[in-house]
Amino acid sequence: MAINDRIILGIDPGTLVMGYGIIHVQNNKLSLVTLDVIKLDKLDEHADRLKKIFERVVELIGEYKPDELAIEAPFFGKNVQSMLKLGRAQGVAIAAALSKNIPMTEYSPKKIKMSITGNGNASKEQVAAMLESLLNFKHNDKYLDATDALGAAVCHYFQNKTASSGTKKSYSGWDAFIKDNPKRKI
Repeated sequence: MAINDRIILGIDPGTLVMGYGIIHVQNNKLSLVTLDVIKLDKLDEHADRLKKIFERVVELIGEYKPDELAIEAPFFGKNVQSMLKLGRAQGVAIAAALSKNIPMTEYSPKKIKMSITGNGNASKEQVAAMLESLLNFKHNDKYLDATDALGAAVCHYFQNKTASSGTKKSYSGWDAFIKDNPKRKI
């Protein structure tokens, strides 16, 4: 897989609505392939919803041939049962990707928001507006789960662009930074 020509599938897992967004990266230029939601609220049984998530993610992989999956990590809310169900939905989406040998990376909602807007506490609407500007499309407020998924894909691109460019190095601590940059001490 060439880092300058790849397709990234982003997923915002959910048990009632699951968003997905797909981007194509070519020569460090992003383009929107598609974004949408999978509505699961008509299925009564949780197991049926999980099955549908697995099947739909496998279908998306077959149709769009992504090179990588970026998925939003569940965040802890007040309801533990909801968190468990959300974790299962995420796990099933990950399993679908792994069953097709698609590498995956998980990002926290805060990391995605920070990557897209520069503010880890940005609203879903702010993330959607920034993505709309970045990828030149009109979003629909009822599809914020789709733009959240798209945000995961774009965040993944930004994280890997930084890592692959060689311009930004990470350090294990201050001592390691000073060792590599002795003239930067104050």
